Amino acid sequence: MTAGYIDLRDLPHVNGTGRKPSRPHGDPRLAAPPENTGEQKGARPITATPFVWREPAQIPARRWIYGQHFIRDFVTATIAPGGLGKSSLELVEALAIVTGRPLLGVYPNERTAVWLWNGEDPRDELDRRIAAACLHHGVTPAELEGRLFVDSGRDTEIVLAEETRNGTQIIMPVFAAMVDTIRANGIGLVIIDPFVSSHRVSENDNRSIDQVVKAWARIAGICGCCIELVHHARKTGGAEVTVEASRGAVALTDAARSARALNGMTKEEAASAGVEKPRAYFRVDNGKANLSAPPDKAAWFHLASVDLDNGRTPNAPGDNVGAVESWTWPDPLDGMTVADLDKVRAFVGTEPKWRESPQSPEWVGHAIAQVLGMDTEAKHEKSRIKSMLAVWRGSGALKVIEALDSKRNARNFVVSGDA
Repeated sequence: MTAGYIDLRDLPHVNGTGRKPSRPHGDPRLAAPPENTGEQKGARPITATPFVWREPAQIPARRWIYGQHFIRDFVTATIAPGGLGKSSLELVEALAIVTGRPLLGVYPNERTAVWLWNGEDPRDELDRRIAAACLHHGVTPAELEGRLFVDSGRDTEIVLAEETRNGTQIIMPVFAAMVDTIRANGIGLVIIDPFVSSHRVSENDNRSIDQVVKAWARIAGICGCCIELVHHARKTGGAEVTVEASRGAVALTDAARSARALNGMTKEEAASAGVEKPRAYFRVDNGKANLSAPPDKAAWFHLASVDLDNGRTPNAPGDNVGAVESWTWPDPLDGMTVADLDKVRAFVGTEPKWRESPQSPEWVGHAIAQVLGMDTEAKHEKSRIKSMLAVWRGSGALKVIEALDSKRNARNFVVSGDA
């Protein structure tokens, strides 16, 4: 084997407890192995391990760091189109973990150090984003000291693997340096953003990407930390981005224990929610949670604009930088009272005169709008009325019946229900 590289099969065995190896890093087991020759080549002993029962209460619990995504001892992945806000989201999540505060509505399971490595942007740009997020969420410098580590790939290059004449090779000095740095600083979460900047292999080659991701997983296991790999989605032609839409080989998401996808708000969703600038909103879907049940609903976020007040002169204005904040989909019944519902039920009545179809001039939504002072010509209000109808029909306050219209055709009508 070429000096400076390592074969993953020669890395030390790491058990599932997340504990550090008994011997410190730097021992002979982590050195590049000698060349195999003759009969020794590829002749590694393989033995089957007998299963020994362990009392369930004695098995260590999974060590989730934040929500059901970041977890110690594993690699996780986030897939998103460029420019959507994935780096800003990762940053605020890092701040939440570092401070131990629910900055995005999620309480961290533990407060630990985070290392954020960005392979594309200069350090000044990273500082702008951190400043904006801290100002927006009220995070003080004292809360970050000794817990947040930030590096730019322009200054600190991290290339864990590359292609050689012998194929894909893990670069041992980089592997060892990562282990040393993570251990020395007690880092619980490492964010590699983007993943493609951390290697020099073909991202379309499943075997090569599998080796790289498993090397990161080895680092996570040796150090007992979580390695988050941020990756770009391929072009989908406007279709929804899923975990399967990650660019290049599928080995990345296959090897990740939790993978999530980001999608921007569509025009239809914006109309339904009454949002004027949908480009500032996105949602997160957990598309692969091997160790947890997928969430029932997506989490929504908004990119708020933060003025850094760093302008030098009136002719050289300062920077406005986006900071991610949590956003809740509006409740269609927000502001509605029981009295409002009673008025709607009384106006609709029990006789079949208001149609279920929104295409009909006698659509029941027009009746609701008349009673509540709404406008069905406004897209967001029409969408809200449809949502209100769905809730009231589900509760039995309104119901659908079949009856004959004025032309003696069978139609669906909405009338007041029994509930």
